[in-house]
Amino acid sequence: MSTVLLRWLNQYLVLVSLLVILATFALAAENFLSFATFSAILNQLPALTLVTVGMTFVLICGGIDLSVGSVLALSSAVIGISVAAGFSIPVAALAGVFAGGLAGLVNGLLGSYLRLPVFIVTLGMLEAARGAAYLITDSQTVYIGSAIQGLVQPMSWLGLTPAFLCALVVVVVAHFVLTSTVFGRHVIAVGTNPEAARISGIDPKRTLLIVLCLSGVLAGLAGLMNAAYLGSTDPNAGSGLELAAIAAAVIGGTSLMGGRGSIFSAFIGVLIIAVLQNGLAQIGVSEPFKRVVTGVVIVLAVVLDRWRADRSF
Repeated sequence: MSTVLLRWLNQYLVLVSLLVILATFALAAENFLSFATFSAILNQLPALTLVTVGMTFVLICGGIDLSVGSVLALSSAVIGISVAAGFSIPVAALAGVFAGGLAGLVNGLLGSYLRLPVFIVTLGMLEAARGAAYLITDSQTVYIGSAIQGLVQPMSWLGLTPAFLCALVVVVVAHFVLTSTVFGRHVIAVGTNPEAARISGIDPKRTLLIVLCLSGVLAGLAGLMNAAYLGSTDPNAGSGLELAAIAAAVIGGTSLMGGRGSIFSAFIGVLIIAVLQNGLAQIGVSEPFKRVVTGVVIVLAVVLDRWRADRSF
């Protein structure tokens, strides 16, 4: 196999994989290739997409954020109690996103300036944020009402929700930031070699702080999307979401070792997970087996990541 072909596969493999999965389910499920199926899949993606964008930045920077699912739940809970206290939906939404950003700020300060392992810091935040969500809601679901659900109502002329379009805008902006700005180059440099980045004039602590804050803000925004989707806030929301976000980023080619990744490819990873889940459901596969298939896909993605790193195209 020529070097040119190998480089092409390395660059476009994730997109080719998505097309192969779509073709497979199109043959296996009679009504899979339909507007209703695709719109349903896309409209379920906003929360996972937003969290995956934040996770991709953190992974490229050389860290990992295990707290995003719990931060989503905390943000959602803040929105719920704010509405219950009589605040307007916009104020409640801002409060929820602020709570997510504050959690990210704490992660960033502890992980960068106190030099604690990001893995441990975010693991602690995973428990703390989840506990805070239970405390402020008294472990109860808080009903918000229909005012916020306009975010997740499909537009008649497009079939997609404002929430999905918002998430798509975030993907485009984040991709531009990572590939075309000084900050994006700093993130990649810190993830590749923090010491070399520091010598070249980049502040690794500041970069990691910003990246973790960004992850928190996006998890907070995902909490808003989740609350709109449910019409209520659930302190159990987002359980396991951090694993799905890591899986999507890795499937999209983001290295667990840092220094390499793509926002666009991570979004394709989100699509792959969603298509797998929906397609397997349409052909009647049980929930336990769906999880087995998804797990195998994740492991294969990690194996491929190691192979690509060893080949060094």
